[in-house]
Amino acid sequence: MGDWRKKNQNRGNGEEEKVVRAPLPKGREVIGTVEQRLGGNKMYVACLDGKTRNCRVPGRLKRALWLRPGDIVIVEPWENDDTKADILLKYRPNQISWLRREGYLKDEVSEF
Repeated sequence: MGDWRKKNQNRGNGEEEKVVRAPLPKGREVIGTVEQRLGGNKMYVACLDGKTRNCRVPGRLKRALWLRPGDIVIVEPWENDDTKADILLKYRPNQISWLRREGYLKDEVSEF
């Protein structure tokens, strides 16, 4: 009959699900900040694990992702070389504010 009935029946079971407003890194993926564009589809990304990686935008995302320095992205390091990675996703401003509120991103402290 209706799948909508099954969905509504599970709401009253007492379990509270956490609302996720932004995709989070899974497995080997890491959150990073674009530091510098190198030309073409390559750029330096400072990752939250403390490494700066030379990242590329895969061909399937080349026209879909327009990146500038300061953008927050998810990168996946290469299996054979940890200094290089592929950029998988760019966070939107509302997703970045949610990540900061939830503690996934540290607020940058100004040097001056």
